[in-house]
Amino acid sequence: MNLKNILIAGLILIFNTSYAQETRNWNGKKCAVVLTYDDALNIHLDKVIPMLDAYKFKGTFYLIGSAPVVSKRLTEWRAAAKNGHELGNHTLNHPCDGTLPGRGFVTAENDLSRYTVARAVNEIRVTNTLLKAIDGKDERTFAYPCGDLTISDTLYYNFLKNDFVGARGVVSAYPQLKDVNLSDITAFAQIGSTAAQMIAQIEEAEKTGSFVVLLFHGVGGEHPLNIELEEHRKLLEYLKKKEKDIWVATMVDVAKYIKKGQNLR
Repeated sequence: MNLKNILIAGLILIFNTSYAQETRNWNGKKCAVVLTYDDALNIHLDKVIPMLDAYKFKGTFYLIGSAPVVSKRLTEWRAAAKNGHELGNHTLNHPCDGTLPGRGFVTAENDLSRYTVARAVNEIRVTNTLLKAIDGKDERTFAYPCGDLTISDTLYYNFLKNDFVGARGVVSAYPQLKDVNLSDITAFAQIGSTAAQMIAQIEEAEKTGSFVVLLFHGVGGEHPLNIELEEHRKLLEYLKKKEKDIWVATMVDVAKYIKKGQNLR
């Protein structure tokens, strides 16, 4: 082999190595997937967590502090956390902005537009205290109820950045690691989704070298925003087959990884 061919072979090797590193920047995988479940439902304890455990995946469960499913089933939530699932903060009373269209379900008591920033911050911190009493952990993530970010044009999470590793929103996108906004982490809400539709979202994240957060409420019932339990199982089956290329982790672990990656740049 002459010098020219040696140089070309060397350049190809460098390119291929760099490309492999570039497309496997999610804990050594091509992309990351986070499975999140909102509102503290019985179905999460009865069906979802056992299914995740069967496939050896960990999920993030955003608990409403005042939800009866929290107070009545503390032991089971504690066991889930001990087994590696994240208990995230979804506020004390799930306040949403009642002035927005389609918000007929919002009552005067949980109308975010009637809150002060101080009240919102205090209730979220109270919920953190409750969650720590359940799981003993100091690090966790937050999820905005209804995806509402502001109170009277004030971004209330700005007062809570030191309390959390990150905050999950509801806007769908495929950002690169360096561009992720940890104060409003992108997510894809699943409402009536099939496994094929969710897999397509994951494949797009893999193709772009990004990550995807799947946002669930009901899984097999108990909530108007629901997907079928069998579609959820098919999704987990796909993720299990793709473990070599896809990192499935909790929101807190992925947010910590993103933060570390951004700080290294």
